[in-house]
Amino acid sequence: MLSESNSFLKGVMLGSIFCALITMLGHVRIGHGNRMHHHEHHHLQAPNKEDILKISENERMELSKSFRVYCIILVKPKDVSLWAAVKETWTKHCDKAEFFSSENVKVFESINMETDDMWLMMRKAYKYAFDKYRDQYNWFFLARPTTFAIIENLKYFLLKKDPSQPFYLGHTIKSGDLEYVGVEGGIVLSVESMKRLNSLLNIPEKCPEQGGMIWKIPEDKQLAVCLKYAGVFAENAEDADGKDIFNAKSVGLFIKEAMTNHPNQVVEGCCSDMAVTFNGLTPNQMHVMMYGVYRLRAFGHVFNDALVFLPPNGSDND
Repeated sequence: MLSESNSFLKGVMLGSIFCALITMLGHVRIGHGNRMHHHEHHHLQAPNKEDILKISENERMELSKSFRVYCIILVKPKDVSLWAAVKETWTKHCDKAEFFSSENVKVFESINMETDDMWLMMRKAYKYAFDKYRDQYNWFFLARPTTFAIIENLKYFLLKKDPSQPFYLGHTIKSGDLEYVGVEGGIVLSVESMKRLNSLLNIPEKCPEQGGMIWKIPEDKQLAVCLKYAGVFAENAEDADGKDIFNAKSVGLFIKEAMTNHPNQVVEGCCSDMAVTFNGLTPNQMHVMMYGVYRLRAFGHVFNDALVFLPPNGSDND
């Protein structure tokens, strides 16, 4: 009897291990057997200022009007102080920003996703945005409420990118065979990527609502899994010097690290001048960033930017 019981327990354990391996291999090797595994990681860089100066003034004006970024911010009621800070600061510079919440919150307007599962929230938000705004916006930026974004820098980076192509970019992370854009630094999808993603949302074997049988896969990894099936791959966004412009840490943390690792080059060793995002900010830090990025000016110094992005009519963009 004891021997039979031991055999049964061994069988259960082996079966569980086998299921876990199947699940893991299913996610690690997604896309094999077709062209997907031939993809090589790309480092996408911002355009040179000299190239922009070659464009005529009329063309620059048309460019500034044609770039339209829709911002998606995923929030939960516990994020209410961050939510308020994001609403009062950088989202004013999006062409349109909407908050997608896990439930109704009386103090702020949001779109209720009726779930606190981050992957389900992300799926529903992308579907809502594409169904409602695919003809109005060509770039879709998704962020968490701990992220501060400089939308004008994002638009500048995207100047030479064609939204009718399947762009999926931000700060890339490698996990086994899977390369994905980390949600902490923000995720950018072109309208073509949104189209391809939405075509898969109702195909469970390619883009399941649940990320795994044994353990849960983070939402940014699950997004990459779905996009790979659509032939859309993660691209790392960098400035002309190769520095990341989507950042998963705060400015303060980057400076602290630079002071330790590059004490003679704190500024140069810290961050890109063309940074698009920083993450891990408190509400107070959001307002400090807003002051430093948009309000502080040196008297007598004139900025000669090659291109000016005009806010949409009726915007409270400051």
